[in-house]
Amino acid sequence: MEAYRLSKKIYASTLSGKGAAIKGARWNSIGVEIIYTAINRSLAMAEIAVHFSLAALPSDYMMVTIYVPDDISLLKLIPTDLPTDWNAFPHPSATQAIGDQFIGDNKYCVLQIPSAVTQGDYNLLINPNHPDFIRIKIISIENFPFDKRIFK
Repeated sequence: MEAYRLSKKIYASTLSGKGAAIKGARWNSIGVEIIYTAINRSLAMAEIAVHFSLAALPSDYMMVTIYVPDDISLLKLIPTDLPTDWNAFPHPSATQAIGDQFIGDNKYCVLQIPSAVTQGDYNLLINPNHPDFIRIKIISIENFPFDKRIFK
């Protein structure tokens, strides 16, 4: 399968989870390395776009296409597996606990979780500490200009 990630150009060629560990996010606490990806390009764009206005629209983003082997160890969570406020903004600490446990248990390489931005779509969280992580590879990096009409 393929996964997609929008990244600033300077970080596009590296999959590490270090960026997510700096600030923490919906599915990880500060200090916990995790790689956020999406199941399609549109979702990858939506997940980034919710954080910007037209005035702050970045011009240096790259679409990173990532190869994830079909037989990689994967845990899929659906909305009914999650706390009722899992998609609230700001995110609850309970979702961070889920991601932190996923990384800490190190049982699965990928966690498939619902998108809080696009109902019905899924994100893929990748554990860079899992032994199978070495099988996950970047297969392309392309410029990604945002369409300004999205930010009207």
